[in-house]
Amino acid sequence: MLVASSLGIATGIFAFAGAAGLMGSWPAALAIGVLAVALATRAFWKHPVVELDESACSPGLKIVSGLATLVAIVEIARLSVFMIAPAQVGWSAVPSSDWEVRHSCLSAYFIAAQAAGEAPNIYEGSLYTAPDDNPAAPRKPRMLGPFRIDVYEYPPPFLTLPRALRVLVPDFIRFRALWFGLNAGVVLLAMVVAARSLGRVAGTRALLLSPLVWASLPTLSTLQKGNVQALVIAVSMLAMHLFERRRRASGGALLAFATVSKLFPGMLAVYLLARRQWRALAWTAGLGGALVLLTLLDLGWPPFADFLGHLPGLVGGEAFPAFRNPSATAVNYSLPGIVFKLKLFGLAGMSFGVAKTIGWIYTVAAIWATVFLALRPLRDGEKPLAWIAILILATLRSPFLPQAYAAFPPLWLLTLLAATYAPSTKVMFLTLLGWLSLNVFWPLDWGMAPRLLAVLTTLPQAVTIVLAVLVLRRAAASRPRASRTFASEGATIPAIS
Repeated sequence: MLVASSLGIATGIFAFAGAAGLMGSWPAALAIGVLAVALATRAFWKHPVVELDESACSPGLKIVSGLATLVAIVEIARLSVFMIAPAQVGWSAVPSSDWEVRHSCLSAYFIAAQAAGEAPNIYEGSLYTAPDDNPAAPRKPRMLGPFRIDVYEYPPPFLTLPRALRVLVPDFIRFRALWFGLNAGVVLLAMVVAARSLGRVAGTRALLLSPLVWASLPTLSTLQKGNVQALVIAVSMLAMHLFERRRRASGGALLAFATVSKLFPGMLAVYLLARRQWRALAWTAGLGGALVLLTLLDLGWPPFADFLGHLPGLVGGEAFPAFRNPSATAVNYSLPGIVFKLKLFGLAGMSFGVAKTIGWIYTVAAIWATVFLALRPLRDGEKPLAWIAILILATLRSPFLPQAYAAFPPLWLLTLLAATYAPSTKVMFLTLLGWLSLNVFWPLDWGMAPRLLAVLTTLPQAVTIVLAVLVLRRAAASRPRASRTFASEGATIPAIS
């Protein structure tokens, strides 16, 4: 009942925020939130997503889970108030940081969705950056109410979602509340589904450990800023789960949206290709093409032409104004971004050209790791670990991967990995140590020297890589039985050891 009520309360909080944005009425939103708590709690109680196994838990796991659940519920409830009423700064994730309070990734989506079809170029900096900006200094953004407008850096098809939501909610403050409710709700759904995929024993532990993700500063910061990264990862994981259940059309729709929105989920298409899951690939490619066609009908060809011109700068890093800010460079978790961290320490020759070279070398390594995982004889309960590890490896390829949303997928992977082990004292200690390491988080306006900040964020960056490598090592250690095979769609292929 405690698990069911916790999931129900979280569902109600997100329903409350989404309803407040959609309806613009606090009393109506509160009524909907209370109703959602009651209905969701009853549903999770009568039809649990995971048949909880009491023997899978230890007293230590129950204590950690209980404390993390209390903290998570309090934090997401506080944050929901700030997402609905931005004047209530004290309810934000980090009230003492003006950067955390005022920075909004969502503002870029909102402005680009508004400008698409009207402005000559949705990637034009003047839409997002103040006229008196100094290119030699940290970027000076335009303002959208109390929020600093971020720069739009995504493909045009992603705008299909914010443009559709803007029809329902044209006001940014309400749009922000609705986006928060949808974002968080989908992430919660994906985490519950992933826990179920692990089976009864590991699934019980994953469900009990999942509040650690919600009680983390990076997760709260990502949701507060409205960055779509967590949503894209959650949608990608849901897509792979649907493919496993042979619901290829719905899985293809989700993976297609994720891929045309952020590109990096396309690494999961490599996974599907290596496993010869042709129908899943066909649905993904077909529905991805449909999303592109829908965007063409809505916006025409110019945004795509502008994106193709903008793409080299996105891949190489030149398009990201964050590189003008030494502190932002210091909290970059990406592998190519290490070049610019070294530049902070005075190492000569650390240029965008060097970063591009490292990026393409790493791309080959990430593809190899993806194919390797695809060809291993993984059990059903191991597949979610492989999928999220692939997504982590893909995100590390980006030239710029800020600390806030970089830590969300490894936090999730940490809980899934820990759930596959008996909750001994050692396992719980290592899990909490990893959690603390990934919560190393320093707002950009708190005044730490960039070099020191770069050293500080090396720890969570290293832990992120280690977690992905652990999944690869587990896959390498797996040995198929003599008759073990994995089935591609249309044929049974011997598993490669």
